[in-house]
Amino acid sequence: MATTAITKDAFREIAEGIAVGIEAIGVAVIVLGGIWATGAFVSQLSKRNAIHAALLDYRGNLGHAILLGLGFLVAADIVGTVVVDPTFSNVGVLALIIAVRTFLSFALEVEISGHWPWQRTALSTKQAPACDA
Repeated sequence: MATTAITKDAFREIAEGIAVGIEAIGVAVIVLGGIWATGAFVSQLSKRNAIHAALLDYRGNLGHAILLGLGFLVAADIVGTVVVDPTFSNVGVLALIIAVRTFLSFALEVEISGHWPWQRTALSTKQAPACDA
């Protein structure tokens, strides 16, 4: 009777490969999103004279690509640290990396939308038209 149990080393290698794959996806999302945002910006500039509006769209599109890529990079860090080598030192470094990336995410969200993410509901209720029946 043959056993198909995965050894710790084999599991670690698989997890490392998964982490590297997720990192590659994150980098690809950022790079391809940046290329797409730049293409959309150039296209908008050629179609209209509103440089300010095109620039705002460009910043928003680029910011969204970076946010999505950062999400993949955080996931890769979690897999790579917690699954592959869960020492206290590595988990501490992971916490710092996630804190920095979370700060970047919030800063990008404010840059894109002009308000904090938790203010979205309050702003939408203030801007909703009153309905007098």
